[in-house]
Amino acid sequence: MESWQIVHIPDIPSIPPDQQPTVDVIASFIDPKVANTLVRRLNQIAQLESLRHVKRVQKKFVEGGRTQLSVIICLASENGNPLDSIPHDVQELMNSYQLSPFITKVCKYAALSKEEWEEQCKLWPTSYHPPTYNIDGITGFSEEDSELVFGFMKYAIQLAKSGANTVVNAAVIVDPSVKQVIATACDQLNKTTLETYFFKKPEASISHSESDGVLSYETPHSNSLPNYSKQLYTGVCCLYPWRWAEQQSDTNSCSWHPLRHAAIVAIESSAARDIHLFPSLGKIQDKYGEMDHTQSSSAGSPAKRQKTHSTNVNDEVHLDTDDEGSSSLSVRPYLCTGFDIYLAWEPCIMCAMALVHQRIRRIFFAFPNPNAGALGSVHRLQGERSLNHHYAVFRVLVPEEVLSKAAAAENN
Repeated sequence: MESWQIVHIPDIPSIPPDQQPTVDVIASFIDPKVANTLVRRLNQIAQLESLRHVKRVQKKFVEGGRTQLSVIICLASENGNPLDSIPHDVQELMNSYQLSPFITKVCKYAALSKEEWEEQCKLWPTSYHPPTYNIDGITGFSEEDSELVFGFMKYAIQLAKSGANTVVNAAVIVDPSVKQVIATACDQLNKTTLETYFFKKPEASISHSESDGVLSYETPHSNSLPNYSKQLYTGVCCLYPWRWAEQQSDTNSCSWHPLRHAAIVAIESSAARDIHLFPSLGKIQDKYGEMDHTQSSSAGSPAKRQKTHSTNVNDEVHLDTDDEGSSSLSVRPYLCTGFDIYLAWEPCIMCAMALVHQRIRRIFFAFPNPNAGALGSVHRLQGERSLNHHYAVFRVLVPEEVLSKAAAAENN
């Protein structure tokens, strides 16, 4: 790898279709005439709660065109002889139908792709349900889009270098529709000092020809830190989210804050921007939003106010707090819907969940978080199906010397 790269971080770790985890079950051949009655009874006394994706009955055609049916009786015990741990009522059912049990394997988890499903069915039939939601922007990047991503990421890394020889995390929220920075922020290490940057424009795009190499990891989301003076990373809040609790109880001397992570401060900055640009619309839209929420709740669907963009805004226009042209924006954005965020470091669970609530569209980060990473290193919040919003996550592989160059520039 001789240049910057963008790598998509999937919802779950990638597993080859033929290497999926399996679990043992107790099964038996059955007479097709009793299949319906037997299956109904098994579903009552031996439910397969952890294997809902596995079909209870396997159907095969054997020699002579005869149909052979097998049924899963129950899960096999992992300790001792599996046949000795069959529940009493299940054993009675087996005896009444004169079943001859045997041990077989089924796939432990539901298939996430058609290829996985085809491999699973070679062991035992399973069901496959394609994802019901879709996130735009994960199918690839054009050369122009890639350059913009690299430019914003370089900007985030530059912000991450503080003035005290300590690297912190930095966040840059971007509206990709107008290629404009909405808000930027850094970790707040001292309660009396807030490193927040409003409406700054990123500097010139990155010169990739200067990169001699990129960070080397075993995988795109490897749990390793850059090789540049790891002691400098103790200021990254998401890397050490509990460091504040290790300090003295005297909050006046506290240099760590449990909440003022870069992503949280950037969200606050974005909200402050909206309040400034839409001082009256905010109250009106909030009122209508409450009414919509009440009405939609009775209908069974959540209310959503989508972000809209003004056609009068172009790449060169800045939404500064003193800009009178901001009146051309007639509709207040709904949180950060449709926005991207660039982080120097992979966020922790708190920050990643805050970005879910903000309806962020895409997250880009440069360095993994092996201690508390929420998007691939330790957890994968983007793969939590119970959430009502999902964003796409990307790792930007950057040259190893980028952070050291930023540090050297800051010290000079």
